[in-house]
Amino acid sequence: MAELNCQFVRPDRLLFDGPVANLVLVTYAGELGVWPGHAPEIVALGDGVVRMRTRPEDGGQEYDVVVSGGYAEIDHDGVIILADHARRTDDIDPEVVRRTRDEAIEALDEIGAGNHRAAYYEKKIRWCNLLLKHAAAAGTA
Repeated sequence: MAELNCQFVRPDRLLFDGPVANLVLVTYAGELGVWPGHAPEIVALGDGVVRMRTRPEDGGQEYDVVVSGGYAEIDHDGVIILADHARRTDDIDPEVVRRTRDEAIEALDEIGAGNHRAAYYEKKIRWCNLLLKHAAAAGTA
């Protein structure tokens, strides 16, 4: 059986490195399924869930990773995913995410309109909301 190697990286660490049976990327144009032999392509990642399925001989489990932004480079035998933000759905602690979101909202309220730091806090709040949405869908919220 053909193999698809996958490296999944976020800014602070490597999330996954190994063979997969297939994966589904979330892009700005929609979902993109990737199997061994896929044509070379570079895609921009959107906001949502990347679904990776391990090979049957490795158990065939599906791992879901919430992502926000980044890129994926695909060639005939591999995928390199460079995500701006990424977290496995089974690694989301809703209480920590809610607390982080509340702190970001409070900081945004304190700095006021027109401050150049507002975009940072707005993006952080959107990321927390995305995590909470997918934690609820995964039943961990």
